[in-house]
Amino acid sequence: MIRLFVRPSPSDQGSCATRLAIAVGAFIAGVLVLALIIIPTASINQGMSALTGLRCTSETEQVPVSGYAEDSIPENYLEIYRETGEEKGIPWNVLAGVGQVESHHGRWEGPGITEGHNDWGAAGPMQFGSLDGSAAGNSWGGEPVMPADERPEEGYGQDGNGDGVVSVYDPADAIPAAADYLIAHGARENVRNALYGYNHAWWYVEDVLEWAERYADGSFSTDQAIETAVNCDLTASGDPLGQAPDELTQAVVDWALAQRGKPYVWGGTGPNGFDCSGLLMRAYESIGVTIPRVSQDQWNFGPRVEQGEEQPGDLVFFDVQRPGEPPGPGHVGMVVGDGLMVEAWCTACGPIATREYDDPNRADIMGFTRPLADPGAQAQLEQLGAL
Repeated sequence: MIRLFVRPSPSDQGSCATRLAIAVGAFIAGVLVLALIIIPTASINQGMSALTGLRCTSETEQVPVSGYAEDSIPENYLEIYRETGEEKGIPWNVLAGVGQVESHHGRWEGPGITEGHNDWGAAGPMQFGSLDGSAAGNSWGGEPVMPADERPEEGYGQDGNGDGVVSVYDPADAIPAAADYLIAHGARENVRNALYGYNHAWWYVEDVLEWAERYADGSFSTDQAIETAVNCDLTASGDPLGQAPDELTQAVVDWALAQRGKPYVWGGTGPNGFDCSGLLMRAYESIGVTIPRVSQDQWNFGPRVEQGEEQPGDLVFFDVQRPGEPPGPGHVGMVVGDGLMVEAWCTACGPIATREYDDPNRADIMGFTRPLADPGAQAQLEQLGAL
């Protein structure tokens, strides 16, 4: 049930090393790297942004339908699950697993399935929170049933079948809305933790995935999206990812992309793990250019670049500021083109990977900088004979 055990998707809070982190980072980095050898990757990953800017995410193969699924899922629900999975780029059988655990595909009797709300304020076959002030909140947005032209901007409610009505009780509306909710919580990168965001309980995650496996004809794995975020090298238009405007910047971008798959380590500067600013510092160091260590100082290194004019190799900064820390952005990534960046996000957010930066589920963008255009960087390059 959405928001019965509510937890927001990961923010950028605490993601990047500060000056305090640097003082103790070396010790913690060693401990965390050792821990990562022991702890399975899936246990530390958490929801991330959807990777619509990568062409290969649209090539996610949907698993065939098992005979059990055909016999046990109502025909209309099965059709919507499959169409939605194909359209949204997430496994249809996971959506079906959610529908089974939440409402037995709309067939459970009781309040909140076909009308009204349950005791926590959730409603419909996918059990969306749809009651202001309730324990489940109102992630649906607006009224449980409303004209499509009155749908507020907030929430996930939608007119999935184009009948002019947004209804939490209609599977044609509720299933695509559930897909969007899961995507916003990182389903294209980590299905398990997106499900955890849907209902904050690991038993729930296991139940959904157990049903998903039964609905699939053949083997089913939730790891593909993580591999995409780490390994995909094509933009949505099919062009190579991270094409920089010059050879020096290209070397920086290539180095940063090559670190994908390594873990986020608070205070880490490599080679086995990095925090956000540590990754970018080392990327520029790979061509002999020293930039500041922490994001707050990196923000003041290099000229500002207007949004829309950023290019691969530029840095993108996020409005993450905490009391007691130096002024300035607390998180940073490297632009690699097509609205994407490579970043080390946070301990619970999974490995260094390619993600979108202009995403409503992320902190606001403060701006962009171009480090190699900084006079200090130019002087270093001249000294190296690179200019």
